[in-house]
Amino acid sequence: MNTPPRPPEAERTDGSAVRIGALVPLSRPGWVEAGRHLLAGLELAVGEVNDAGGITGRPLELVVRDTAADPQRAAAAVDELAGLGVAALAGEYHSVVARAAAARADALGLPFLCSSAVLDALTEQPTEWAARLSPPQSRGWQVYADFLLAAGHSRIAVATQPSVYWASGTHILRDHLTPRGGTVIELDMSTLTPTAVCDELVGHRATALLLLVGHPEPAVPIVQSVRRDQRLAEVTIGAPAGQPEFGEWATLLGDDGAAVPFLRYRPERLGPLGTRVETTLRERLAEAPSFVAFEGYDTITVLADLLLTHGTDRARTAASWPRVEVAGTRGQIRFSRVPGINVWQWAMPPIQVVDRDPEHPDRFRIRHAG
Repeated sequence: MNTPPRPPEAERTDGSAVRIGALVPLSRPGWVEAGRHLLAGLELAVGEVNDAGGITGRPLELVVRDTAADPQRAAAAVDELAGLGVAALAGEYHSVVARAAAARADALGLPFLCSSAVLDALTEQPTEWAARLSPPQSRGWQVYADFLLAAGHSRIAVATQPSVYWASGTHILRDHLTPRGGTVIELDMSTLTPTAVCDELVGHRATALLLLVGHPEPAVPIVQSVRRDQRLAEVTIGAPAGQPEFGEWATLLGDDGAAVPFLRYRPERLGPLGTRVETTLRERLAEAPSFVAFEGYDTITVLADLLLTHGTDRARTAASWPRVEVAGTRGQIRFSRVPGINVWQWAMPPIQVVDRDPEHPDRFRIRHAG
């Protein structure tokens, strides 16, 4: 007697769970606080999908793997998750890690919705298998450069470390600022101490210093050194990558951490869905949710809609990115092909430049919108 072959996980109709693989940085050197917020958003949305009946009666299950900001670890996790039969892949915060995951997902034919990574070159070649919610780095960092120019900054120093992500950010800033009269001065933090950074700022007559470095080291000691140097009282410190978004920044720096503008991907006012999700996430996290938590929630919202509408076959999911029309926490989500971007991209996620209010460091001020 011949036993018919068992259908792959993504095609089962026996009531077993529909699995989504989740890549999240949950241990150092990954940005653990960002990972915790991302996971909270993913998990909240999964719970709500299941409360509403799951995927045509089948429960949605999140299979979480910690990337620890390690590209090789992430690629191995993609292999494992593909073998476990996940219908799709979600998450990741660190751009270099997401790039490794996207390359592996593309090779395996596994749909990947990237939640938070912004590096323009998420894949080297155009792919049908990957889509992204967060804006490309080029768009967000150009908005940040416009903010600097509008604030009167033309001599801008960047404290940077070796990284594809930081190098890309520096390149975007220089290309956008130089034709508009700006100058970008690179300070290599592999050779400079925080105290030496202060001397460099004075010597170059910089009026703004951008932190293109890891958090908390060396970002926190750099801020502390600049804040304590009376020669630099008028220098603006900025962090386009978003370090001040999270509570750890305020805990470590106190008042010194205020008035440090950063990029945040949420609208000035949330609609009813965003407001409800914000309230629930605040209860779960015991603090205000970051935009990263909303990205996590929206990721599952999109994937659940695809799975409900088009089924759990991986190829059908990947073919359906351009048909997405989903109400997310931060606006209506649609994917399109954006020039210069090799994945399906939410073309118009909201972008703000905000900082912590010096009078109330637990509150944020909107300084610019793009």
